[in-house]
Amino acid sequence: MAERYVPAAGRPAFTRLYDTVVALTMREATFRGRLGAQVLDGLAPGAAVVDVGCGTGTLAIALAAAAELHGAALIGVDGDPEVLARAGAKPWADKVQWRHGLATALPLPGASADRVVMSLLLHHLDPAGQRTALAEAVRVLRPGGRLHVADWGRPRDPLMRAAAWALQRVDGADGLREPLEGAVPMLLADAGFAAIAVHDRLRTAWGSLELLSALRP
Repeated sequence: MAERYVPAAGRPAFTRLYDTVVALTMREATFRGRLGAQVLDGLAPGAAVVDVGCGTGTLAIALAAAAELHGAALIGVDGDPEVLARAGAKPWADKVQWRHGLATALPLPGASADRVVMSLLLHHLDPAGQRTALAEAVRVLRPGGRLHVADWGRPRDPLMRAAAWALQRVDGADGLREPLEGAVPMLLADAGFAAIAVHDRLRTAWGSLELLSALRP
């Protein structure tokens, strides 16, 4: 069976609304700011940072502007040519190396990255795809490199459960099942990552968003 591609907004018709919806409902400045700080922490000069499933490029461009101060390179990878075109048209987009490719088959050589970022990506993949994408992150990271994930976690109160229910109606339940069960740390461990940590849990209009990191041994 051919692999089903899911665009950044879940449905192609929503792509043009993606930036607006994220900004209005996801506490975007807060979560992207905290995620970016975690990615850049301890980043060495000359490092390579890969934003997998970069979508319309908001995070990749912000990371690139900050990473430039570290002498680091930022690579944005996405499987949707339309969102890559939108990303490439934004101010400061020339700071990012944009590449067309899937999370399950990254267009990068092995052991070539110091950081891999998966922001709002994993829940768009089915369970097999999630495991393949994490295996790809292991492949492209250098030993001692870090994976940073921003994705949905277990709802911890009735309001967040209601928000998660609405999210499943929009994005579909298949890829959300394990994240909403709180299983992302287990997925990271099964992929071979170590030092797995949940740094933040943020309440949003769509549920509880978790920021995690993990070390590639």
